[in-house]
Amino acid sequence: MAAPVLLAQMSKAELAEADGRYPKWATMCQLRRLGLPVLNAVLLTPGQDDHDLEAAVTAMARATGKDALLVRSDGGIETRRYYKGGNTFPLAQAASKAAGLLEAGRAVLLMEPTNRFTNRLTALIRMDRPAPRRAGTFTIEGLGPGYDVGDLTRGGITPQVTVTAEVDWSHYRELWFSDLRLTSNLDPAAEHDRRQRRLARLAVDVLADTGHLDATLTIDERAAAAETWLRERGYEQLWQSYDVAAAIALRARRWFDDAFLIATCHPGRAWTCRATATSDIGGRWVFWDIVDGHHKYAASGRVK
Repeated sequence: MAAPVLLAQMSKAELAEADGRYPKWATMCQLRRLGLPVLNAVLLTPGQDDHDLEAAVTAMARATGKDALLVRSDGGIETRRYYKGGNTFPLAQAASKAAGLLEAGRAVLLMEPTNRFTNRLTALIRMDRPAPRRAGTFTIEGLGPGYDVGDLTRGGITPQVTVTAEVDWSHYRELWFSDLRLTSNLDPAAEHDRRQRRLARLAVDVLADTGHLDATLTIDERAAAAETWLRERGYEQLWQSYDVAAAIALRARRWFDDAFLIATCHPGRAWTCRATATSDIGGRWVFWDIVDGHHKYAASGRVK
């Protein structure tokens, strides 16, 4: 049995040769190869046995010094019905979740543990163009404390702040603040709707997955249960005031440089839509993966 190879230990050559059958893993490797920050992780693929799983859990626990791991799964081109991971579990429970996913034929990413309830800022970064060598658009969609990437990509939650700029993805030009168009929707009604959608999503995708939800509750009761669960644990970030617009404007030009690097170096030069996401997980910025808009998109045109 070969020792598990952690993402943080991989050479640039190994990162470049990452298994393309699993896009989350392959694009995490691509992000790290480009010098962008990602969580440490290890990949398990269908067919690996319990000994491989045990070795991977042990290796990640040693590398992180933590007694919990984040579990994501990877199945190639996704449909709307797939395991919505990103939750952190104690080691034994993480191993059990991973075993079930492997048995179902999905690959598993065991990753550094994070707390998705305490994110300070989350942004979805889009690169769009109608065709190669044509002018396109750079877009940032952002949410403040207490939200996570899934709220923007599959939660149906509208961003608090959106930044756009017209760009040429074939020729780099430094963006000026005057190039950026910023819009925000932070009125009380919109904020209330976002929080309710966030709470309802947490109830279904998180509390149920971690064994903290009564499946007989109505949607409103589930949202109320999620709010109680968060507040009981001191996770008040969702109700904190925060200048999301200022925080995103401060980082927008840096994120454009990151996006241009991704667009230039990512395989498949005929792309029309690429997206990546980044989160401030408590003073530490991480990127999650890179999405191909041909394969994963919402009806509105927003990547999901």
